[in-house]
Amino acid sequence: MKLLTKAEEQVMKVLWKLEDGLLMEIVENMPEPQPHKNTVATILKTLVDKGFVKIENVGRIHRYHPAISKDNYSRDTLTNVAKGYFEGSFSNVVSFLVDENKLSVKELELLLQQLKKNKK
Repeated sequence: MKLLTKAEEQVMKVLWKLEDGLLMEIVENMPEPQPHKNTVATILKTLVDKGFVKIENVGRIHRYHPAISKDNYSRDTLTNVAKGYFEGSFSNVVSFLVDENKLSVKELELLLQQLKKNKK
């Protein structure tokens, strides 16, 4: 899967939240300072070309839909990070987060409980 640029990711986050939208709806939901509609239209065209967004033609108007879910993109991105920086090991990712004080003991305990619950 191709990675998103920061600008593409911002547009996708809005589209995932809206579930679908017209150009102006997407622009209106962008964080401040909102980009110009032509900028967003260009990013949407790129996202369509990359296969992240589908277009539904409603007369002369385009309604945009995510072609990939946020969960699928998040999973693939995290997997790529693990492969690229942590020898493909998610335990190395967790160890790094612990070493960097980004993950607390309480959060680790909650993860362990979740793992045990998912095993049942």
